[in-house]
Order: sequence, then C-alpha cells, then structure tokens
Amino acid sequence: MTNSVKSTFRSLRIFNYRLWAGGAIVSNVGTWMQRVAQDWLVLTELTHKNATAVGIVMAFQFGPQLLLLPLTGYAADRLDLRKLLIATQASMGALALGLGVLTITGVVQLWHVYVFALLLGCVTAFDAPARQTFVSELVGESELSNAVALNSTSFNAARMIGPAIAGVLIASIGSGWVFLINAASFAAVIASLNLLRVNELHRRIRALDTRGSFVEGFRYVLNRPDLKAALLMFFVIGTFGLNFPIFISTMTVKVFHADASRYGMLTSMMAIGSVSGALLAARRESPRMAILLAGSSVFGLGCALAALMPNYWLFGIALILVGVSVQTFTTSTNSLVQLSTEPAMRGRVLAILLGLAMGGTPIGAPIVGWVADRFGPRWALGVGAAAGISAAGVGLYYLAKHRNLRMHFDTGRPRFAIDVAEL
Repeated sequence: MTNSVKSTFRSLRIFNYRLWAGGAIVSNVGTWMQRVAQDWLVLTELTHKNATAVGIVMAFQFGPQLLLLPLTGYAADRLDLRKLLIATQASMGALALGLGVLTITGVVQLWHVYVFALLLGCVTAFDAPARQTFVSELVGESELSNAVALNSTSFNAARMIGPAIAGVLIASIGSGWVFLINAASFAAVIASLNLLRVNELHRRIRALDTRGSFVEGFRYVLNRPDLKAALLMFFVIGTFGLNFPIFISTMTVKVFHADASRYGMLTSMMAIGSVSGALLAARRESPRMAILLAGSSVFGLGCALAALMPNYWLFGIALILVGVSVQTFTTSTNSLVQLSTEPAMRGRVLAILLGLAMGGTPIGAPIVGWVADRFGPRWALGVGAAAGISAAGVGLYYLAKHRNLRMHFDTGRPRFAIDVAEL
C-alpha cells in the first residue's frame, strides 16, 4: 500500500473507528435505499409527479434540525454520545419499519409519509450533531479531519450502492420492502456501538450545565468571522442547493421520462463524484476557507451545466462534477468548523451548522419544488446554481475583509494570496 493511500485511510488503523465505519456503511446503504424509495413513492404513486409534495416531505424531514436546535446542541455537548446514538439509531429503524408496514399493506397515504418524515426529522436532529461530534471521541483531535472525510466517503459510497439497488427493488418488489430492508440495516450500526472499546474513547470536556449555554454557542459563533462566513455559506447552499431529491427525480420523470431504476442510477452517478470529493478531502491535513470558496463556485457552475444537458447520460456526467464539488464543500466546512472550535463548544456549534444547513430546507425545498412544477426542472437546477455562486460571494467577502485577499500577475497569469488565519 502506497504512502498516499495509507495517509488517506489512516483513521482506519484505530479499532473503534474501524468498527464504527463497518457498521455505518451497512446502515448508510439502507438509508439511501429508503430515500430513493420514499421520493419515488411520493412522486409517482401518491401524487401525479408533484415535485412540491416531495419538497414538503423534505421540509418536514429537515425542519426539526432548526426548530430543536436548543435541545440538540445541548444533548451533543452534555450526554453520553454512544448511548444517545444507540437510542437515535434504534428509533430511526423503528420508523422505517412502520412506514414499510404501511406501504406493504397498501394503506399508506401521503399524510402518512409527511408524519413519518417529521418524526424522522426530530430523531435525526439529535442524531446528526451527536454523530458528527462522536467522531472526535473515536479518533482524537489529530485524526479528526481525516475521519470526518472518511465518514463522508462511507456515506457517499453507500449513495453509489443504495440507490441503484433501490431502483431495481422498487421495480421488482415495491417500495415497502425497501423500507423494511433499511429498518434491518440499523442493526449493524447499533451492534458496532455496543462493541466499541469504551476505555479507548477520547472523552471530551463536558460543557457546563448553565441556562445560557445555548445562547453561549451563538455568542461564540458571532465573535468568529470565519465561522460566521462558513455557516452562512452552508446555509445558502443547504437551503437552495442541497435539494437533489427534487432535482434528480423531476429531471428523471419529467425531462427524460425514465423509470425508477434510471432514477437510482442517476443518484449513484452523482455519488461517484461525492466519493471522489470525500477522498480528496481525506488526503488534506487541514481544511481552508479557500477550499470552501472553490467548492461552492464549482457547485454553482456544475448545477448550471447539469441544467443545460440535453440527454440522460450527459446529465449524469454533469452530476459527477456536482458531486465532487458539493462533497468538497460540505466535508471541508464540517472539518473546518470542528477543528477551529473549542472542544467544549463543538457540539453546540455543530448543531448550529447542521441546523442552519438542514433547517433551511423547509424554506428552500418547497420553493425549489414549486419552481420545478411551474417552470420546469431545469429552472429548479438554476436555483441551485445561484445558491452556489451566492455562497462563493460570501467566501470572497470574508477573504477580502478579514484575510486581505489580493491578486497579482506572475508571467501574465493572475495569482491570489491571503494572510494566514489567526485563531
């Protein structure tokens, strides 16, 4: 194994992280299978190709990230993360089981999906910041950036596998069985959490239990221009750009007139790019604001390119570029925020990050769905392109104001330089 490969996968040398990653990949495959099945169920079986309904489901599923922010940040900083994750993962498995039973028995209705999406959103609001923060307990500070990137690699490798499997299963046995398979997949990650070597965990300094602890998290962010810029960029892209269930499903059904297996294939093609972006992030020693700027810029251009593609396969190729850029941006933002935040504040700041990113979905997803219904899926992708370019503008403003961004010419080529960050 070459040194570069060893460096990319260095966190896997740690037993606890290796065990966690093994359970997570199984669960992630099931999660992506359910996402595709749920979108297809709403778009083609419970409605007549209604993208707005898909947007509403996304709003219910991600809205609690913002509404429950005071509680989720507190939980991530104060509770035993391993025990909290066992509870959240078991709850998510139970919800998948319930929706699967309703679908298989033929009684599922659109409002059922809305309710299950809301309940799943509430559980995920606690699970997501805890899961992100738990990575530092598995590997420690020295390997945190690498472990975060490998987590993203696992999640997006599952995105390559899960949707393709789901597309075939939906066509052959129906969406309900896909939900049941996802329910069973949670057993893997729950087992891995129970088998961890607890004495080898890198326990964090717990936050003080004070009434103003949640406000303290916002105050901490407001005093950090770099965190404010990164969070605002993530909010803009998360609200209007990370609406791929709408983008891909509506392009599949309305523009290319394809079936569920083709929808799964497009989602998997985008995941090829996402895995590549995550692996590139894993090789970096530390993230930088310039990487966030590059990722958001290419994301905007990639969405614009995808909107213009004339056929199915060229659209899929454009999605690979979108996948690389969005994963570069999201993984680098996650690592930057974690590494530049004090350990005692990390859970609350990550909860704010995820709350702003996912909590904006109730605003953006219905709007993007309405644009897709009213003007067409290509215009919906244009909204995502505008989000990427706007986020890049935020990054440029931060670098110009706080890092003295400047340009000079070297042998006729423009070169850029910034001051080193002082944290």
